[in-house]
Amino acid sequence: MGRYTGPKGRINRRLGINVYESNGAIRALEKKETPPGMHKRRKKPTNYGLGLAEKQKIKFYYGLRDRQLNRYFDKARRMKGNTGENLLVLCERRLDNVIRRAGYTATRPQARQGIVHRHFQLNGVTVDKPGIMVRPGDIITLRKRPNIERLYKSVQEGLTIPQVEWINYDDSNFSAVVTTLPAFDDVGLIVDANQVVAFLSR
Repeated sequence: MGRYTGPKGRINRRLGINVYESNGAIRALEKKETPPGMHKRRKKPTNYGLGLAEKQKIKFYYGLRDRQLNRYFDKARRMKGNTGENLLVLCERRLDNVIRRAGYTATRPQARQGIVHRHFQLNGVTVDKPGIMVRPGDIITLRKRPNIERLYKSVQEGLTIPQVEWINYDDSNFSAVVTTLPAFDDVGLIVDANQVVAFLSR
């Protein structure tokens, strides 16, 4: 199965948080906070269900497939420190997430589409893979084309995205510099990392 392309508001309502940041998906959760479906769920969720929900938050928030998430988990287990925190930091280092966090775009799917369409350069080289892991010192820029610059200038109009400490973004020349690796405290997603680790370790 490929990446999810269905109703994003439905996912926000099912998980109870705004994993998708488009205006329609956010309004869907604000309008109706109950999970989608005809019948209300009264049963107490099982440990498996709770772990699955936490895993799904990461999967949809960063736009990952199960295979990608499992690959990050295997890498996080081999790293020193807390496995759950390492997993989220690895996801945070993805190029599409960095572009979103820097302020180029309003959502991660929008950032991913721009990368696939070769709108961005990493250290002067045009890239088309959203899952590239950034490192300290990496420089992200837009390709020097008037139509691309006009597109992202229009996207940024009226867009207020809090700047993060580990990325320096200069909107005057559309460039972002990764100053350091993100820490666990820099992760914007509210998720129980320990439950995710327990679920993926089954």
